[in-house]
Amino acid sequence: MTNRKWFVIEKTSYGTSGDNFAISKVADTVEQATTFKVHLDALNESENKFYFVASDVSSVVNKVVYHHNKSVEEKPLILTKEVA
Repeated sequence: MTNRKWFVIEKTSYGTSGDNFAISKVADTVEQATTFKVHLDALNESENKFYFVASDVSSVVNKVVYHHNKSVEEKPLILTKEVA
């Protein structure tokens, strides 16, 4: 498995002035990033500041493909009717 990084992004909304984005935390796993996000949310007292977890697109796509392939290996698709 490759070394992927997960980011906790802080989004601050300034109304009509636009939004500001900053990396608040970097994690090695999605679980660790989610834990960081939960704690940052709990400490957040600002109504215009939000946190979300992100990774690079290839990381997310590779993870989805891996889990899809694993589920197909575990339960093969069996067709019972012919579709016209």
